[in-house]
Amino acid sequence: MKLHNPFRLALVATLGVGLGLMLINSITTLSTVLLYVGTALFLSLGLDPLVRFLERRKLKRWLAVLVTILIVLAAFAGIIWMVVPIIVEQVGQLVEAITRIVERDTWQTDLKDWLGATFPNLDVDQVFVYLQDWLASLDLGSIGESVLAVGASIITGFTGAFIVLILTIYLTASTPSLKAAVYSLVPASKRARFIDLAEQITDSVGYYVMGQGALGLINGVLSAILLSIIQAPFPAVLAVVAFFFSLIPLVGTLTGSTIIVLTCLGLAETPTTALIAAIYYLVYMQIEAYVISPRIMNRAVSIPGAVVVVAALAGGSLLGLLGALVAIPVAASILIIYRQVIIPRQNER
Repeated sequence: MKLHNPFRLALVATLGVGLGLMLINSITTLSTVLLYVGTALFLSLGLDPLVRFLERRKLKRWLAVLVTILIVLAAFAGIIWMVVPIIVEQVGQLVEAITRIVERDTWQTDLKDWLGATFPNLDVDQVFVYLQDWLASLDLGSIGESVLAVGASIITGFTGAFIVLILTIYLTASTPSLKAAVYSLVPASKRARFIDLAEQITDSVGYYVMGQGALGLINGVLSAILLSIIQAPFPAVLAVVAFFFSLIPLVGTLTGSTIIVLTCLGLAETPTTALIAAIYYLVYMQIEAYVISPRIMNRAVSIPGAVVVVAALAGGSLLGLLGALVAIPVAASILIIYRQVIIPRQNER
C-alpha cells in the first residue's frame, strides 16, 4: 500500500481515535441516564399486556394506562405501608433498649458479668481493653463522611426510582406512537415483516415481565399465609422479601427462602418455626420449578434451559440485578430473530 500523504493519514487516524474515545466517554457519562431509560422501557413493555387487556374491555387507551399505573402504585404503596411501620417500630425499640442500658450506671459491670457467664473461657477484661483501643482509634470524620455518603446514596436511589416511574408512565402511554415512529423508518417493502418480528419481541418481553410478577405474587401471598399460621416473626415483611426475590430469575426464590428461614431460626421463639418454613420452601421450590413456572412462562418465552442459565449469568455479570432480569427476554428475542430471519435466509441459499 502506497502512502501519498502520511500526514493526512495520521491526522485522520488521530481524529478517528479521538472521536472513538469521546463516544466511549459520553456513553460512560450517560450510563445512569441510559440505565433509567432502559429500566423504564422494560417496565413499560411489561405493563403493556395489562393495558391492552383493559383496552379489549372497551376502555380507552389513556384510561387503561391510568388504571394500570394506579394498580402498580397501589401495590407498592401497600408494600411500603406494611414494611415501613414495622421497621420504624423495631428501630424505636432498639434505640429505647440501648438508651436504657446506657443510662444505667452498672451497664459495663452487667455486660462483663453476662459475657463471663456466657463464655467462661473468654478474657472479658482483655476484650474491653481491645474495644476501648478500637474506639479510640476511630476517625469520626471518616465515619461522618460515610454516613453522609450512605444518605446521599439513599436519596439518589429514591430520585432514580421517581425518574424511572415518570419515564415508565410516559413510555406506557405513548407505546403505540413510539412503535409507529420506529416502524415508519423501515422501507415499505420490508415493513410488514419487521412489524411482525417487533410485535413478537415486545410481546415476549411484556409477557415475561408479567409472568415474573405473577410468580412473585404467588410466592408472596402463599408465604404470608404460611408465616402467619406458624407465627413467624414479621410475616408481612418476610412475605414482601419472598415477593421481591421471586422476581429474580433462577436463584431468586432460593435466596429469598434462605433469608426467611434464617430469620425464623434467629428470631422465632422455637426452632420448629424455621424447620416448618424450610420444609415448606423446599416443597414450594419444586412445585414452582416443575409446575407453576412452566405454565406461566411458556407463553412468554420458549427458550432452552441452558440458554436461560447462560443468559441470566451473563446479564447479571454485566448489569447486576437489572441485567439478570432483562437477559432472558433479550435471549428470547435473539432466538426469534435466529429462527425466523437467519435460518430461512440460510435455507434459501
